[in-house]
Parts: sequence; structure tokens; C-alpha cells
Amino acid sequence: MPNAPVERKLWFSRRFNFDLEPWAFPNIVERLRGTPARLEDRLRGLGSAVLTTRLDGKWSIQENAGHLLDLEPLWALRLDDFQRGAERLSPTDLQNQRTFDANHNASNLSELLAAFRREREAIVKRLERYDESLIVRTSLHPRLEQPMRVIDHVLFVAEHDDHHLATITSLLRALATR
Repeated sequence: MPNAPVERKLWFSRRFNFDLEPWAFPNIVERLRGTPARLEDRLRGLGSAVLTTRLDGKWSIQENAGHLLDLEPLWALRLDDFQRGAERLSPTDLQNQRTFDANHNASNLSELLAAFRREREAIVKRLERYDESLIVRTSLHPRLEQPMRVIDHVLFVAEHDDHHLATITSLLRALATR
């Protein structure tokens, strides 16, 4: 069945193989750089009702977009951890309280997207200054309980971005059939 939906895996159940070679770092940084444009493109022209509808009690499309913005400070903090040689990366709030409290459905989408673009550009600028000795620096990821290098962290963020973009696409499909 070519158009059958593929079951999506929950983010917290994902496991990662961090085995990229350092030469791949610029490629992964480009994925991060491109997320704001991909997100803007995906949301362009959608009405407020589509953007803010929750299905099955889960985040709306706009809340998924806001969640990406909410995590930018964590990604930056973890880069700080790597730079200072921390043994363990800063933990996140596994309940995502910041996203629940933000009321992204009441936010102006253009302002939310512009803020995300600004925050992500700041992270990308930092990453572009890293040399190979920093790219391969290791710290323990607090939830995965496995060592992670800077290049792995960047891949993790890119995968997280893609997870939410795919979630948005799934929501759009589901809303189209209602």
C-alpha cells in the first residue's frame, strides 16, 4: 500500500547512533540553518484555525513551531557545556512545561517564526566558529545516558527539528480529512 501512513515514533523512545565523522559537521549545521526556512514554508498560508487546532489533546501546529523556539536556549546552554568541558550536559524539562505555559496558540505566528529564526541564526554562527577539537569534544547526555560529541548534539537538534516538522505534516494530513 504505497500511501499508507507510517507509524511515527515518539521522540523520547528514540535511540541514536552517534557515529558521524567530523567532516560531516558542516552538512549537519546546514540542516540547522535551514530549519527556519522549512518551517516558514510549511506554515505559509495556513489559517489560524488550522494552526491552532489540537487533535487528541496534543500540541497544535503552532505549538509545535513554538516548541522549537522554546528549546533554543537549551541547545545554546548545551553548547556552553561543551565549551567549558562539562562532564554532563544540562538537563531539559522532560514535561516541556515552557511550551505548555507559553500559550503559543495566542502568539503572533510571524513574531514566533522571526524569533525562532533569530535564535537559530545565533546558534549557527557559534557552530561555524568551532574547530575540529571542539566538534569532537564529549559530554554525557542526561536523558540518553550516553556520551555525545558536539557533532552528535548538532545531529540530535536537527533530528528534533525534523521530528516536529514531520509532526506538523501529520497534523496537516489529519486536519485535511476532518
